[in-house]
Amino acid sequence: MDFRLNEEHEALRQSVRDFAREVVAPVIAEHYEQHTFPYDIVRQMGKMGLFGLPFPEEHGGMGGDYFALCLALEELARVDSSVAITLEAAISLGAMPIYRFGTAEQKERWLPKLVAGEALAGFGLTEPGFGSDAGGTATRAVLDGDEWVINGSKAFITNSGTDITALVTVTAVTGVKPDGSKELSTIIVPSGTPGFTVAPGYSKVGWCASDTHELTFEDCRVPAENLLGERGRGFAQFLQILDEGRIAIAALAVGLAQGCVDESIRYAKERQAFGRPIGNFQAIQFKIADMELRAHTARLAYYDAAARMLAGEDFKRQAAIAKLYASESAVDNAREATQIHGGYGFMNEFPVARFWRDSKILEIGEGTSEVQRMIIARDLGL
Repeated sequence: MDFRLNEEHEALRQSVRDFAREVVAPVIAEHYEQHTFPYDIVRQMGKMGLFGLPFPEEHGGMGGDYFALCLALEELARVDSSVAITLEAAISLGAMPIYRFGTAEQKERWLPKLVAGEALAGFGLTEPGFGSDAGGTATRAVLDGDEWVINGSKAFITNSGTDITALVTVTAVTGVKPDGSKELSTIIVPSGTPGFTVAPGYSKVGWCASDTHELTFEDCRVPAENLLGERGRGFAQFLQILDEGRIAIAALAVGLAQGCVDESIRYAKERQAFGRPIGNFQAIQFKIADMELRAHTARLAYYDAAARMLAGEDFKRQAAIAKLYASESAVDNAREATQIHGGYGFMNEFPVARFWRDSKILEIGEGTSEVQRMIIARDLGL
């Protein structure tokens, strides 16, 4: 078993690391504080081919794999999570459903611009009254002739309201199954469709340079051919998407955890107390050692989940483990990094303040820590 990266993956990691440090780092704090979306950074990521990493060349992609995406997310989040989540959601929640389940016509229409980073897509799953209980979906879509008529609302949808958002895919109840349960399907809703309203962006604790909105649908009509995948398979489809996405979120969390290590080492070498750098004190050394331990272990967890996924093996439990451990490690590391920085850790001019604000959502988004534990327990037969 060899966890060392091959030359192609290592070159990608170094390229994204350089981009994050040289392009993202100098400007992201201003975007973060002003709650503005970093369009220029997104354009540059598109030119680098990052939005096309896991997609085949026939769709304009880079012909890479999902692990390549994870490496890119880790390096971006090592500097900033808003940029990282924009890429993660654009691929795993935006373009991937169309690639996995779309018709040839849907792929031809939407994928080229999504894969190039020229357009973004949102994934409308979560609803105001139903967070982790996705089966409680209340949004409904009724087939009226050759059109779906959609009514309902979605909450916390990433990349749903930018100037380059092209569409959202929406999960909706489209009928009742023979056993009486809800029939859930997924439908593509292009931006600007009458009856589709994007609310103003949320005022958020973290991820302040990413795009997040509530969406409402009032007699919103789209063509019947906008059904994504098989009717009634919406629940199974989004479970598959979320399983994959948890590996990506784990990678993002590892990046934040490692960024906390980076900043803490830098500060510990520079900050003087009692006549010497605070990094000379064992109390600080042990904190940073534990932070590195968490980041390293979490990285191995998502490497394992990604390897199983790419090998075509079952990876649900490993993805949940990786997401759970990495997200909680990110929160722990952000707390400790802030403590090491003391009063300066509470100042927004220092990256660790941003890391601290960004970390908590990692224990909530794409399945809470409690949901991950449920998945692990069920997979163990409990």
